[in-house]
Amino acid sequence: MSRIFEVQATDGAARAGVLRTAHGEVRTPVFMPVGTKGTVKSLHPDEVRDLGAQILLGNTYHLHFRPGEDVIAELGGLHRFMSWDLPILTDSGGFQVFSLRDTIARVDDEGVTFRSVYDGAEARFTPELAAEIQTKLGSDIAMCLDQVPAAGVSRRKLEEAVRRTTEWAKRQRNALRADGQLRFGIAQGGVDPELRRRSTEEIAALDFDGNAIGGLAIGEDREAMFETTDWCAALLPADKPRYFMGIGDPEGILEVIEAGVDMFDCVLPTRTARTGSALTRGGRINLRNAQFARDQAPLDESCDCPACTRFTRAYIRHLVNQNELLGLRLLSLHNLRFLIELTRGARDAIERGGFASYKRDRLERLQ
Repeated sequence: MSRIFEVQATDGAARAGVLRTAHGEVRTPVFMPVGTKGTVKSLHPDEVRDLGAQILLGNTYHLHFRPGEDVIAELGGLHRFMSWDLPILTDSGGFQVFSLRDTIARVDDEGVTFRSVYDGAEARFTPELAAEIQTKLGSDIAMCLDQVPAAGVSRRKLEEAVRRTTEWAKRQRNALRADGQLRFGIAQGGVDPELRRRSTEEIAALDFDGNAIGGLAIGEDREAMFETTDWCAALLPADKPRYFMGIGDPEGILEVIEAGVDMFDCVLPTRTARTGSALTRGGRINLRNAQFARDQAPLDESCDCPACTRFTRAYIRHLVNQNELLGLRLLSLHNLRFLIELTRGARDAIERGGFASYKRDRLERLQ
């Protein structure tokens, strides 16, 4: 394989690049729709691809329990199982384990013991098991198991998570992986400058194929999150992809791109759709509101998604209020297309040296 990642243009810290994987190239910056259980909720894979999605995210935790990595491997791997022939990134399951803190029995240097959300049975994740599961899934990018501390934990607990994340990354770095599979390390440290810097430098030194900024967008002060991203992204190797885990609102996407981040994911577009809301150039709108009952306009005049090119706000509002599945599907299609196009526009702006004005214009419209 040729060089994994290449920066093709810069505008300030913002970058336009290409990431090469076993299932094709990904042009960055890129928003990755989340297919937690092997599907982007309510959508056919061809629909997701037609929206412009270049890469999907799958979840190691959930796929491990249902249907199990051995079943998926027996059936040809995750790409074949879900009928998606473009790249897939799988997270390690660490975020799910630590976000479901009530299920955790204990955390030690070897791994984490917890109860499955499916049946309450005791289970255990280790760095080696996270690598093994993702190897059997056959994803293009596999993430390291990390310890994700909650926002606002004591500095002692944050420091412990940083230490353990590095030690787990060292163990997973040389673990078995599928042919052509890339592996990314994850830095922790919250918004603590010293610990974030330490974690970022330690993970970068392990020379993974790419590096992720983890443990942010989990409830900390938003301005502190952006400030931390600005300086810690610059500490990551410039010749490798940078991934901010779990951000998907328009403002957040533009901010992390400006900081030099190349990849990001979030359940926000489909989760927002399930609440009856749409992302638009003028901001988020709630279709349940009575003001849209006779509104003949599309969700967004500038959007070319299947919802906007054919249906009115009034009709989609009717579907949402009647709990019709088509309403959920149309809003999911629109919200994903909106973020994919926002990101594609950012790349175009970087290539022509106009990202600052692009960001300013988009944020002013959102206000």
